[in-house]
Amino acid sequence: MNALTKPTPRPGVLDIAAYVPGKEHAAGVARVFKLSSNETPLGPSPNAIEAFRTAAERLEVYPDGQARALRTAIAEVHGLNADNILCGNGSDELLGLLAHVYLGPGDEGIITAHGFLVYRIQILAAGATPVTVEERDQRVDVDAILAAVTEKTKIVFLANPGNPTGTYVPYAEIKRLQAALPAHVILVLDAAYADYVRRNDYEAGIELVSANRNVVMTRTFSKVYGLAALRIGWVYGPAEIIDALDRVRGPFNLNTPAIAAGAAAIRDQAHTARAVEHNQVWLAKVSEALAGIGLAVTPSVANFVLIHFPDVDGYRATDADDFLTARGFILRAVKSYGFPNALRMTIGSEEANLGVIAALTEFMGPR
Repeated sequence: MNALTKPTPRPGVLDIAAYVPGKEHAAGVARVFKLSSNETPLGPSPNAIEAFRTAAERLEVYPDGQARALRTAIAEVHGLNADNILCGNGSDELLGLLAHVYLGPGDEGIITAHGFLVYRIQILAAGATPVTVEERDQRVDVDAILAAVTEKTKIVFLANPGNPTGTYVPYAEIKRLQAALPAHVILVLDAAYADYVRRNDYEAGIELVSANRNVVMTRTFSKVYGLAALRIGWVYGPAEIIDALDRVRGPFNLNTPAIAAGAAAIRDQAHTARAVEHNQVWLAKVSEALAGIGLAVTPSVANFVLIHFPDVDGYRATDADDFLTARGFILRAVKSYGFPNALRMTIGSEEANLGVIAALTEFMGPR
């Protein structure tokens, strides 16, 4: 007879620390600049907004379960085969599907020390074991990943660029990693911030996916396309992997307004270019200004910077967070990512960026 007296989650579930998003509010502050979630200050394309409004006129009709319009638009812009693309409710859903389809009890999934927290959550949720490897100077260490591979390894999750570091792995190193992995181990390249990268030695993953059977690339519409509220993600992968994921995803996992807005957004490359240019200009200005007042800033290729504070009473990250929040500037505490004395700042509007620089200049000044 079963001795349990109440419903009990299966082993591993209660070991999961729930994901906590960046804060949004500052009590008692009239105007708030939210710089905690890496949202674009330019907002979405006007075309995407119009497509959303048009789609809202027929909310009684189920969405296209295959998201054909969105997959077609993605394929056209990136020069891909739409059959190798699967869309999801944010890339988070797709990362979860990969874990649930390819991991189980006794399996291992490799993650890096400062990688996206969702990887660990989904590995544990699948009943598998997360194996964390250290990074070197806040950069992914390919040799450390390869040293952690065992006969139990089934998947490697790698954010490129990384979050919250903003650093990246050159394409040559990604190719070296894939070539050394066993053929049955899936390399997941999470390229959420790929649109912002302007480096000649970077490649988001399309080439590697196209040439191999064990690599997938995930992308999102939440960052440069400004559609975070709609939760749109996509994965590009080999036909066998896409087919397996498609069998278990929800039948209507993307809603009609999201499909329409996403397709319009990705086709408006002029708007995207403006967002990237704004980021390039202010990423450099913010990084230089903060370094100029004595703060260490991790070199970033994404739309955020990781700011490190002195290990001195009154000047630590927690002190800076309180100081900024009281002035309406909300940054992201990143203790859960292994940086207890740092804050991540999204590159925001000109006003927001200058405001943070001024506030931190005051914070770091004489007391």
